[in-house]
Amino acid sequence: MLFCGISILDENFNLAHDMYVGVQGDRITYIGTEEPEQDFGRCYSGKGRFMMPGLYNSHAHSPMTLLRGYAENLSLQDWLHKKVFPFEARMLGEDIFKGSKLAIAEMLRFGTCSFSDMYYMGEDVFEAVAQTGIKCNFSRGVTVFDGGRYESQPAFEEAEKLLKNHHGGADGRFKLDLSIHAEYTSNPSVVASLARHASDRGLNIHIHLSETKDEHEGCKERHGKTPAKYFYDLGIFNSPTTAAHCVWLEDEDFDILFENNITVAACPASNLKLASGFARVEKMFDLGLKVAIGSDGAASNNNLDLFTDAYLFAILYKGVSGNPSAITPKEVLKAATRTGALAQGRDDSGIIKVGAKADLIVLDIKGPHMQPVHNMLNNIVYCARGNDVCLNMIDGRVLYEDGDFKSLDIEKVSYEAAKSTEAILARL
Repeated sequence: MLFCGISILDENFNLAHDMYVGVQGDRITYIGTEEPEQDFGRCYSGKGRFMMPGLYNSHAHSPMTLLRGYAENLSLQDWLHKKVFPFEARMLGEDIFKGSKLAIAEMLRFGTCSFSDMYYMGEDVFEAVAQTGIKCNFSRGVTVFDGGRYESQPAFEEAEKLLKNHHGGADGRFKLDLSIHAEYTSNPSVVASLARHASDRGLNIHIHLSETKDEHEGCKERHGKTPAKYFYDLGIFNSPTTAAHCVWLEDEDFDILFENNITVAACPASNLKLASGFARVEKMFDLGLKVAIGSDGAASNNNLDLFTDAYLFAILYKGVSGNPSAITPKEVLKAATRTGALAQGRDDSGIIKVGAKADLIVLDIKGPHMQPVHNMLNNIVYCARGNDVCLNMIDGRVLYEDGDFKSLDIEKVSYEAAKSTEAILARL
């Protein structure tokens, strides 16, 4: 496929106009200002269009689409224990599968090419990923509310099974990570054992970290240290780690995360909705920390349009810091794409470059909300929304184009998700 005469976000996250981008197989094989002599097949007109890398959702709980609108106006602890955990306890594998497919449909529609998921019943998430063509780093969130050993937990057995059967599966689109849900839902022995497991198996780790003040201060009361120091001391950060939220970090925590090359998955919409607070993202950028963007689950965000989260990411931390130049549009776009790809261990992704994976989205930029154009990067960050995505290509395969989902039946997906939700509510 050849994209013809299109404006793009180049490998340095600068604008380039009237470009030709050629895709063969799952790779970008040509980028230039001249039309190539080679036949790439279909010529896609770039008139009134803009191309950028596909978005990376760095923190998600995809099956929670079934809880969209279910648990509202609650603090995190009440939200979890009074509504979410009881609902999730009634979910079956088929519900996980259907909720994941609904999430994937929404993400494909709004320009996401890959997501880092923390949930359970990973076999069912894998099937949804395999069928739809999206990419996913999946981790089974470990929760242990007693003194049990990690190796005796269902999560350990599930991780070993997924590692054997599906890690690197779906043509490399599915990867296994390991996950501790949080400090307050585990114990030190389990954390240390999971850290060794990840190190032994060469796997990434995905955790919640200092999401709320109660979580952060409670960890200090229980262990005499912050959650970041707690996880560091137990060996979690010996493996590449994505730490979601990081709202209540203290000064030494920033140093720990930087020195251990941790990626922060900022979740501005979820943190606002649950009144969790405001991450100090300006300080993270100043220190050189890697920061990506996550939606969190649809129960704590309500939509998986990562353009909305990117918009909040762009403006929220300006207001909190009092510095209108705290985060630039280029930094926002890198956080939403390349940084998320690197956090997933996908070094050849999240960038428009010859040899990179052909994970590309095209936006229709002709709408009135995108006019006039003084600087297209400003418009993409501050004006664009997921509805502007008119094409989503993953590994060189077009999965969404102009209202047409190529790998799923959207009406069937929506219907089955609704039926699953009804069945779960009936079991409560």
